[in-house]
Parts: sequence; C-alpha cells; structure tokens
Amino acid sequence: MTVVIGLTGGIASGKSTIANMFKEKQIPVIDADVLSREVVEPGQKAYQKIVKAFGDDILYQDRTIDRKKLGNVIFSNEEAREKLNSIVHPAVRERMLEKKNAFVKMGEKVIVLDIPLLFESNLPHYVDKTLVVSVDEEVQLTRLMERNQLSKQEALQRIHAQLPLKEKAKRADAVIHNNGTIIQSQAQLNDILSKWKIL
Repeated sequence: MTVVIGLTGGIASGKSTIANMFKEKQIPVIDADVLSREVVEPGQKAYQKIVKAFGDDILYQDRTIDRKKLGNVIFSNEEAREKLNSIVHPAVRERMLEKKNAFVKMGEKVIVLDIPLLFESNLPHYVDKTLVVSVDEEVQLTRLMERNQLSKQEALQRIHAQLPLKEKAKRADAVIHNNGTIIQSQAQLNDILSKWKIL
C-alpha cells in the first residue's frame, strides 16, 4: 500500500527545503512547479493555448515564455490568473498522476506530491496525508523580497495571491514551522513521519 503525501506551503515558506529532505530519505517527490514548466515548453498543448490567450508579448525572442512578464500580467489581474490556471493546471495534473501511477507500479511505499496550490486547487483527494510548511508572514516577506529581488508591494501581491498560510495550516494533517534552522525543521519532519508510521 503506497502512502501519498501532499506537501504544500506558501511562496518562500521553505517548501523546497522540506522536499529535499524527503529526497534525502530516498522518497520520490513529484514537483508540480517542475511539471508546470515542462507543460508550457514550446510544442506542448498548454504552451499553444497560453500564447493564444496572452499573445506574443509574453514570449522571449526564442519563443519560450518570459515567466516574469507573464507573472506581472497575472499577479495584478485575477481574471488573467484564472485563465492561465485553467490552461496549466489540468496539464500538470495529468502528468502528475501519470508519474504517481508509475511510482505505485514500481512498488514505492511513500510518494510526495509537491503541490503549492494543493488547497486552492481542491486537490487533497489526490493524497492520503497533507503536510504544510509554514512561516511567519514577516519571514516569508523578507525571504521572497531577497530571493526574487522584488519590492515589498510585488512580494505582497504574490503572497496574497495564495491562500494564507494560517488557513492552509488549519486544513493540514500536519504542519512544519519553518522559521528556525534546517535542523529544527528536519526534526519536525522526522517526528511527523514517525507519527504517521512512515519512517
């Protein structure tokens, strides 16, 4: 019996750090962000739909999508964001389930689906357990501004485009509070996995 863990969190909450901890334990991680980049590469169906919806302005000269330009369009416009999501999400889900099923066939005991918008997209039924990586908003804001070289306003726009972390934490089976050190987060993860009888 394979246990599927849904890993989620907010932008700049340190979710990738926790995903890497799973990988170190030889647990396969299927990353929705990686898949969302794959499905919008030139030649893919989702790519064609995006160019049709948003025009050539969002492309680099080599015809690949300029993610920053597209980001600026969708983070300031709810309708545009929904339009993009309606194109990208189904393509990502399809690929994610293909990968999950392949790991199940291989007999993996645990699989992690790393889905930033797990709750926003109503996908908890894809997984057996939900794990949220949470941080205080000030920590999140600082990390995001530093990591992506954003102004405070741009960073807040991106944070507020997602469900608040407090809300995600309420809905989760378990929460890792990622304000401290990597060692502290690792200890929390080990604790949760042993409670779930996964370690």
